[in-house]
Amino acid sequence: MKIHYLWFTERSSIYLMIHMRTKGKMMPKSITRTYSRYSRDAAALLGALIREARNERKLTAQELADRAGISRGLLQRIEKGNLKCEIGAVFEVATIVGVKLFDTDESALPKYLRQTKEKLALLPKSVRKKSKAVRDDF
Repeated sequence: MKIHYLWFTERSSIYLMIHMRTKGKMMPKSITRTYSRYSRDAAALLGALIREARNERKLTAQELADRAGISRGLLQRIEKGNLKCEIGAVFEVATIVGVKLFDTDESALPKYLRQTKEKLALLPKSVRKKSKAVRDDF
């Protein structure tokens, strides 16, 4: 199986077309993802807070990337608010530079996590839509 990656833009969106060649046939698979304005703004704010904290601590991008165990390019994408960055990497960078991720202090997070798990234990494990009743009274 041969895989070809083709990038193209359409109406200011970037699409990745993956063509898999199997038995002479091309099967396109589009990968697109859209995000709400709120999500984009939140990621941009977190990235800006990380960059501000890094500059206040007089750390270069390379120094912070080394401490976090990521590439400098990934750190730059995090600081720009790119939503496709790994969430673990974003949280780790924020923690290193001292950006608070939640309104609580570090000691309260395990308590809230335990409370949330207790609530989840009381709720159903899955949510299903109610099926419509069949009306077969002709």
